Amino acid sequence: MAGALENYVNTVQNLSSQGNFAQLCEFIGKSADTLAKNASHLDNVLATLDIQQHSLGILGILCVKYNMPNIPDFETLFVQTQEFINSCNGEHVRYATDSYSDLCHKLTVNLVEQKQPMRGISILTKSINKIQLFESQLTSIHADLCQLCLLSKNMKPALQFLDVDITDISKEGGHYDAKDFLLYYYYGGMIYTALKNYDRALYMYEIVVTTPSMAVSHIMLEAYKKYILTALILHGKVPNVPKYTSPVVARYIKPLCQSYHDLASIYASNNPADLHTTVTKHVEVFIRDNNMGLVKQCITSMFKKNIQRLTKTFLTLSLTDMANRVQLSGPKEAEKYVLHMIEDGEIYATINQKDGMVRFHDNPEQYKSAAVLAQIDKEMQKCMQLDEKLKEMDREIEVNPQYVQKSSGMHEDELPGSSTKGQGY
Repeated sequence: MAGALENYVNTVQNLSSQGNFAQLCEFIGKSADTLAKNASHLDNVLATLDIQQHSLGILGILCVKYNMPNIPDFETLFVQTQEFINSCNGEHVRYATDSYSDLCHKLTVNLVEQKQPMRGISILTKSINKIQLFESQLTSIHADLCQLCLLSKNMKPALQFLDVDITDISKEGGHYDAKDFLLYYYYGGMIYTALKNYDRALYMYEIVVTTPSMAVSHIMLEAYKKYILTALILHGKVPNVPKYTSPVVARYIKPLCQSYHDLASIYASNNPADLHTTVTKHVEVFIRDNNMGLVKQCITSMFKKNIQRLTKTFLTLSLTDMANRVQLSGPKEAEKYVLHMIEDGEIYATINQKDGMVRFHDNPEQYKSAAVLAQIDKEMQKCMQLDEKLKEMDREIEVNPQYVQKSSGMHEDELPGSSTKGQGY
């Protein structure tokens, strides 16, 4: 083993035993070039370090191996990474969350390139749990996990993180990349869309679209397109974006989505024939954007919403008459729609197969069962927790020096506790 590598091992062991992790992180950062020059001996260095006691030293070596122009043996590196993330000391790696996250990013990139996204899901799930201070804290690794879940068409592992409302963002290396924030919510929206949880999907897309921005983001643009389509499926119309939305959305993003706005305008007419014509007109745009599946669901949702309107007018209606009014191909297609809507709880009805008549009913739910009371209690608890969180954030803002300075109009040297207060007067 070269002298430089021996020095690396000794320094890592000494500083780790002393608990001087801040100095250790600085040393590891300066040693990257030395490690890269001795790349052929790095596996020997790894064998001399203990994962629990020298987690930061091993992290530094793995990051160097991933940054090599060509990884000679990815399979070995993958096994080393998996073993490291499963067994590393969480308290230690939190001193280098930027390097730790970068390791996960590089792992994700390699797995995507090799079309093996499934292999990284359990590893990234573990890696998030290692550095999260609490479950509602967002890390940059969240976006990587969501990407792998989407590519592998295995959505469930991401839900344990997506179902938790984020209240804090991990500062990795003193900052957080806005791209990771946007991708987390964009991928999250896509996952919920795939699971047909349109309400939650719309919420995710809205966060991307309303994120403060001074420039056009491609992620925001794509999220806005899906925001329009998801809103049509869920509500039958596109709601106005909140007032706090950045001006770049109206100024730059909306004009780039004219095909989607045309679709939304025609959707409001409740005329399936006109909707089909508009879809045909812009079909190349929808296919290019990989949104044709959502567009087809918009067409389906229009038929469903037109059937729902009939329930407010008629008590009974024949399948043939329904097909004519809703512009379906015939009674068989009308029956298929009605059965699916009954199954999904979108309407309450029964079909008489003998005479082909549909009888509409009122909602049978009386909202007095134990399950309903339990759900109400659960929602109330969530509201109470949210109220406490808002109060806590409000208290933090009130004592923030920058906020005090701006709200009071005081200069920095006039702030309470300032060492220069009163000087020069």
